[in-house]
Amino acid sequence: MITGELKQYIKGDKVIWVILVMLTCISLLVVYSSTGALAYRQEGGNTSHYIFRQLVYQLIGYGTILIMLNYIPVKFYNRIANTALLVAVVFVCIGLVFGRGGESTGRTIHFGILSFQPAETAKVAIVLWVARLLANNQKDPRLLRIAFFKIMMGVGVLCALIMMANFSSAALLFLTALIMMFVGRVPLKYLGLTLLAGVLLVIVIYFAAPYLPQKAGLGRFLTIRNRIERHIHGEKAESAEKGLSQDDFAMIAIHRGGIAGVGAGKSKISNFMPAAYNDFIYSIIIEEYGLIGGIFVALLYLIFLTRGGIIIRKCNRTFPTFLATGAVMIILLQALINMAVSSGVIPVTGQPLPWISWGGTSQVFTAISFGLLLSVSSETDLDVQKEVENNFSSEEVLPEEDILLTQN
Repeated sequence: MITGELKQYIKGDKVIWVILVMLTCISLLVVYSSTGALAYRQEGGNTSHYIFRQLVYQLIGYGTILIMLNYIPVKFYNRIANTALLVAVVFVCIGLVFGRGGESTGRTIHFGILSFQPAETAKVAIVLWVARLLANNQKDPRLLRIAFFKIMMGVGVLCALIMMANFSSAALLFLTALIMMFVGRVPLKYLGLTLLAGVLLVIVIYFAAPYLPQKAGLGRFLTIRNRIERHIHGEKAESAEKGLSQDDFAMIAIHRGGIAGVGAGKSKISNFMPAAYNDFIYSIIIEEYGLIGGIFVALLYLIFLTRGGIIIRKCNRTFPTFLATGAVMIILLQALINMAVSSGVIPVTGQPLPWISWGGTSQVFTAISFGLLLSVSSETDLDVQKEVENNFSSEEVLPEEDILLTQN
């Protein structure tokens, strides 16, 4: 009876629900393993503290998704998109002025025992706002061009602010908006020029960073340059003398994992990595579960992308289509960045692995992204069902073969 009552609230694509549950199981296992040293340093050896905290936030996330699916229609997100963007800009500004730098996560606003990362609000706000502008300007190519410039202005301002604290989050928002505009039929020449401008901006930052004042957030650009140089040329001699860096430990963890891994809970590298449970959690997954475990996690996100594409193709309205596109890409790109950093493909940056890495704010806002996609899936399925019901009439005369079959 309880299962039946719960089932009516679990709406949307069932495969995505299965992926969510599987990611939860992986998260709890790896977070418990990778926070052991942290528990002894900060919680007096209480190793269950962080896994309990992770479970609480994920339950809050599940609750958020269920509320979104059952009580909030998709069109509501269209109405609040402008407000959401404004709120995100305000929070990011507050973070820059009053926030403190977290461990590889950018600026964080602290409220007593709770902390809040303003960049997470921007990830959801950008998806809502860009989806709204694209949906409301599809009828006329001229309107679509105007929408493009509006999007670039809004995204540009928000990314410029976030870049002062967290370059990777700014890049993530930029790429997400670009892909949404591609799906939204913005001319390719505009998107190409925008992508080129983004690449040129990174080049300018790289060469100008040593000459910029190390105040007002501009010192972050020098950090970006140093990470790019370290990724390309390796550690300098004077830096290497200080010991191994986190990306070095990540490579060692992957090497130790091999094909089958060292076993669940048997990670040793996590004891030496400050962000083993967050930015580099994928390397710990490979250490404990090997290449097999790493491929399995990557496959889950690939299946998520596939199911998201199916949901998008089934949409028959513009706003849900773009909303689902943004929700899929913000999660997938973040996962790709985390896995690429852990495996040494790109320079070190701070992005958690969605729904797996330890965290509070990131868990809740990742849940909102999942909730947006599942809401679109649920309403699309309902629209298809209503269309089928409207096209069927019980008074319609059945063909002779159908009547005979019914009589038999």
